Amino acid sequence: MEGQKINPYFVLAIGVISVSASAILVKFSTAPSGVIAFYRLFFSVLFMLPVFLIKYVHELKLITKRDWAFCILAGVFLAFHFILWFESLNYTSVASSTVLVTLQPLFAFIGTYLFFKEKFSIKAIACAFIAVIGSVIISWGDFRISGMALFGDFLALLACVLVTAYLMFGQTVRQRLSLITYTFVVYGISTIVLLIYVLLAKEPLLGYGTSDWVYFILLAIVPTLLGHTLFNWSLKWLSTSTISMAILFEPVGATILAYYLLDEHVLLTQIVGGLVVIGGVSLFLLDERKAKQRGEISKIKI
Repeated sequence: MEGQKINPYFVLAIGVISVSASAILVKFSTAPSGVIAFYRLFFSVLFMLPVFLIKYVHELKLITKRDWAFCILAGVFLAFHFILWFESLNYTSVASSTVLVTLQPLFAFIGTYLFFKEKFSIKAIACAFIAVIGSVIISWGDFRISGMALFGDFLALLACVLVTAYLMFGQTVRQRLSLITYTFVVYGISTIVLLIYVLLAKEPLLGYGTSDWVYFILLAIVPTLLGHTLFNWSLKWLSTSTISMAILFEPVGATILAYYLLDEHVLLTQIVGGLVVIGGVSLFLLDERKAKQRGEISKIKI
């Protein structure tokens, strides 16, 4: 990891803690899912605008047509990830929704293997499945295979697929663009997509209480500017699969917050599952880091 001063694993940890608050803030808001998603990214872009205009606007001319295409795809995927995930929270619990939306390794392993020819050791794959099993255990007592809860679970799973695609396209572009430029462009594209969606769905953009506006701004600052932006920063140093594995910590944090802030009962299965997730993710990240260190040592010897 030559070339960076901050440990990317530490940055990744801060990002995961930040995104854990997302589901709670969405649950608190009374606005429709599309509106919540729109204002989350709109305020994020607004807060980033001064910095972008002062220091990074010149980088726009450096973006290739291929990069623009990937940024647009990433922005569209991110927009609909938020819409589907926020909508899922209207039908199922925080635990179930966050568990399903963070099962990204199942898709990331396939995607990075097919598109980036990334290879994984048997140990890494085993650790991934241990973490996935832990995520399922967290909400074992909360899954209801019928009615609206099942529909909510399905929406969360689709949101999971979309956010994995968003990260994969970002992994390609982030190798050539600065964090601020890439993030501003993708969030800007997502904001436009969400505005079009809200207008077509005829969801009201105004008329919400003070508390809703506070939640919109908090969603922009905490899980987006701190959370997803830190994930984008990490993409330059870590692979999509590594970030997806670390995001499996999110159900643990979200479940704890839901217990204290939403009075959602925490089951023994969720506590056990949380410990399994932490164990599986920790082993995976340790194995990934050792593999990178071995690669760097080999390069030095050559």
